[in-house]
Parts: sequence; C-alpha cells; structure tokens
Amino acid sequence: MSALLADPMFWYGLALKIAITVSITVAASVVVERSGPFIGALIASLPTAGGAALIILAMEHSPAFIAQSMIGSMVVDAVCAVYALTYAVLAQRHGLLLSLGGALLVWFAGALGSRLIDWSADTALVFDIVVFSVTTFAAARFLGDGKIKPRVQLTPRDLVWRAGVVTLCVLIVTGLSSSIGSYFSGVFAFFPVAMSSFFIILHLRVGGPAAASVAAHVQAPLAGLFIGLYAVHHLAEVIGVWWSYGVGLAIGLSWNGALWLWRRRRA
Repeated sequence: MSALLADPMFWYGLALKIAITVSITVAASVVVERSGPFIGALIASLPTAGGAALIILAMEHSPAFIAQSMIGSMVVDAVCAVYALTYAVLAQRHGLLLSLGGALLVWFAGALGSRLIDWSADTALVFDIVVFSVTTFAAARFLGDGKIKPRVQLTPRDLVWRAGVVTLCVLIVTGLSSSIGSYFSGVFAFFPVAMSSFFIILHLRVGGPAAASVAAHVQAPLAGLFIGLYAVHHLAEVIGVWWSYGVGLAIGLSWNGALWLWRRRRA
C-alpha cells in the first residue's frame, strides 16, 4: 500500500478520476436545478455520478468484475427509488434534515440489507419491476404537474461543497472497490450523492414540496436505468466493458426520450 501511495501515477490517475466525476456531476446538477420538475428528473435519473464511478471501476477491474457489479447496481437502483419516494413523503411537512436524513437511512438499510439475498441478474430484474411498479404509483400524488417549477440560482459555494462531496465518494469507491467485492462496488457506485445534492439545494431555496416534486418525477426515468444495467451485465464480457457501457447509456437515453415524447403528446 505504501508503494502504491508513493507512485506518482496513482495520484495522477486519482486526480483524473476526481476531475471526471466532479465535472459530470456538477454540470448535470446545474441543468437540473434550472429546469422544471419533469426535465430535472430526466436529468437527475441519468447515471452522472454513478456513471463516473463505473468508469473508475472499468479502469481498475476486469469485465467479469464489472458484469457482476451490475447486479448490485440493479438492486440498489430499486433502493434509490424507495429513497426518492421516502424523501418526497417526508419533505411535504418536514425540514431538510429530517427529510433527507430519513431517506438516507432508508437507502443504507436497503443497500446493506440487500446483501442478505443471493441475487442473480434475473432476480434483480424482477425485484426492480415490482419495486418500481409500487413506487411510481405511490409517488403520483406528489408530482405537482404544472404547479411547481423550481428554478434556482446557484452560488459558487454550492458548487464547491458539491464538488467536495463527490470527491469523497470517488475516494471511497477507488479505495474500497478491491476489498468490498463486485456486489458492493456496484451498490456504492450508485449512492445517491448527486440526487441528494439536488434535493438539498431545492429544499433550501424553494421548499420541501417543490423538491419533493422532482423526487416524485424521478421514479419513471429511474426505471430505464435498471434496464441499461441489465444490458451491461450481459454484454460486458461479450463485447467489452466500454461498448457495453455505451449500450447501457443508449438504453437510458432512449427511455428518457420516450418519456419526454409521451409527456409532450399528453400535453
């Protein structure tokens, strides 16, 4: 370990990972907070911080490791849906600390408790379908269509603390991925750091119900993520990690594009 820390290439690589992750996450968050709930949710559901974490894992691990880590990511995608729903419920009447704190407790309980089950990609897929069917229906009452369109003005301090939180997550994923195994590497790659930062800014600037509207809208877009992760699981060892990532991202973007078109047709 000491030899690794003394290697300049380790620090150059770490700096590059942090720069990539921070740039992707902060840029996406700026767009989210200057959009309405639906468009914001479409962007918030994309694998910004999670995708950057997967890039880090791909730099350091084999295609087989990436394929197995996708199982953990699929399971935790459903946990993220429950996390967002919990926040939407609590934010109606409570402050930021209780609302976000309660939602994060639910996330950690679900993420850690999920390891009690021996998942396969297929059982994780069924789990996602069941969970998203419930959370999407339950979140419908908090959508606030046409009434709440949070647009906030970010300050330099917002960007600094957000970059700091994302950097911490990069350090954790980089330092622990080899010791925690493929499953939890996939799980913690999708810790909702970006989504939480969106909720913090919106809750403080425009109130809990407005932030809850984004959390409620994110349910349907998040469903496209587990389909993309399922594809990466099956393709990583067949066509290579980077090509499989491209397929997974294309699925997520296509899903969100279809949701956007469906909403426009309804309007």
